[in-house]
Amino acid sequence: MYDVAIIGGGPGGYAAALYAHNFGLQVALVERDLVGGTCLHRGCIPAKSWLQTAEVFTEVAGAAEFGVIASAPALDWPAALARKNAVVERLHGGLSGLLKQRKVDVLEGSGRLAGPGAVDVSLHDGTTRRVEARNVILATGSVPRTIPGYPLDGYRIVTSDHALDWEARPQRVAIIGAGAIGVEFASMLTDVGSTVHLFEMMDQVVPGLEPQAARLLTRALTKRGVDVHTGVGVEPAQVTPTGVTVPYPGGSVEVDVVLVAVGRAPVAEGIGVDTTRAVLDRGFVRVDLATMQTAEPGLYAVGDIVAGTPQLAHAGFAEGMAAITHLATGRSAGPDYRAIPLIVYSDPEVASVGLTEAQAKEQGYEVDVHSHGFGGVARAMIQGRAEGTVKVVAQKGGPILGATVVGPAAGELIHELMFAVGWEALPSEAAAFVHAHPTLAEAVGETLLAAAGRSLH
Repeated sequence: MYDVAIIGGGPGGYAAALYAHNFGLQVALVERDLVGGTCLHRGCIPAKSWLQTAEVFTEVAGAAEFGVIASAPALDWPAALARKNAVVERLHGGLSGLLKQRKVDVLEGSGRLAGPGAVDVSLHDGTTRRVEARNVILATGSVPRTIPGYPLDGYRIVTSDHALDWEARPQRVAIIGAGAIGVEFASMLTDVGSTVHLFEMMDQVVPGLEPQAARLLTRALTKRGVDVHTGVGVEPAQVTPTGVTVPYPGGSVEVDVVLVAVGRAPVAEGIGVDTTRAVLDRGFVRVDLATMQTAEPGLYAVGDIVAGTPQLAHAGFAEGMAAITHLATGRSAGPDYRAIPLIVYSDPEVASVGLTEAQAKEQGYEVDVHSHGFGGVARAMIQGRAEGTVKVVAQKGGPILGATVVGPAAGELIHELMFAVGWEALPSEAAAFVHAHPTLAEAVGETLLAAAGRSLH
């Protein structure tokens, strides 16, 4: 009898398995593929490896601006692919070793609930094993969504799962969906020389983002050659022996491959949820967000399958830790979703935390909004990256409610603002701390000073 059995070895599942050692729990972790899940093998890590390749490529291409004479760069796609695979394999090896060190029993196979406290595992060797546990955590993750008229074949019409392992750079690409995944691929591909068409049904890229940030991002992508279509729905694809035609109202584009990036669907059907009192909500599992427990006592869910929470690896980490804390101690330790950052690793990077201006107003807040651009920030000018802005949304006379950063190192800078949102800091409190000069973080400091009513520059 285990203390906890976990179905799924992605960020939520493996975080729960690793965190359990703090409480001396015996853990069984069931994974049908490779521990690390989508994030490590088909998502966050390989995608960011490709984006790093694109960044290095563009840095070398623009070296003359800094007085560095270099020949025009050429992209060795197989070498970049091999480096991506090496990074993934190194992280996978490290994670596997850590699970072994923490004495987690990793079962290679597909797990399915067989009622409360029981998991049937179809092992890869063809046998079946019943695992019994005092608690079970569902962490089965998600898969790419598809749309009608775009049947996936892994060659002409693909998802990010396929695109991360392209053996050669596609010359012409249409990307359907301009959320974080679509925008990151558009940014990477245009930087390495592909022709990119980006389609989004909503009226801006990365729907839900601060409109000003979306406009800055669209302008940057367009300037680098991406053909951005917002407020446009595509019609069924026409696949030919030499490519794909993507029709849309008013025109069409001819491409070599279509990348469908319209979000991810939870993997919660067919895993035995119906053998318990847990409830599904449009395919997601309902939980108490303070504990991550479902309607079935002792049954928890974390990660991409949880209803009403962001599908982010770091949210999965926090949820896995919260589930373990509750089942081990009875204490509620659910994550503060207000203060979980969202990052789009495009060029420029975009990061946000808390409420946007529109969301704050919808919730009835009177707000004060302040921004400061990177154009006057010395470090940004030195780096040749002086485009973008920091925006802070605060309750009038009250704490900071949210923030958005567009520009260099946005994904790092947002964490300072994460603390401000999470601790409900007043602008005057946050602005009291001195930012080093010259740094990119001065853009945050200047914005906070303005929000406190005493701007410097």
